[in-house]
Amino acid sequence: MIHIIMGLKGTGKTKKLIDAIHEAVAEARGDVVCIEYGRKLTYDVTYKVRLVDSQEYSISTPEMLKGFLSGLHAGNFDITHVFIDNLYKTIGNDKAAAEEFVAWCDKFASDNSMEITITISEDPANVSEKMKQYL
Repeated sequence: MIHIIMGLKGTGKTKKLIDAIHEAVAEARGDVVCIEYGRKLTYDVTYKVRLVDSQEYSISTPEMLKGFLSGLHAGNFDITHVFIDNLYKTIGNDKAAAEEFVAWCDKFASDNSMEITITISEDPANVSEKMKQYL
């Protein structure tokens, strides 16, 4: 299953993400991973969450992020929740590529029994119908 937290800057996406992370940790039967752009969530989430800074691994395209997610799962089948903060900063501001990445995540999450939550800085009114189904 995939969830998108979308809104313009300053609309509370990060707060919603942190709340979702804490909820996942409380009820998770497996491991929780959060991929962030920069190290801004270090003091906001519990130590039980594996925080990964995408900049440390030079992740800059959707293909790199797909490979990274696949590698995380290959190395740890116990991951039940993945959170990706600020998708556009991580892979670039290409809306078509982001839409394709989200569709890939939907299939990947379904195939591997995990939940993926992604934050995107975008006005929900400006997204395609395909993306709206994940909001």
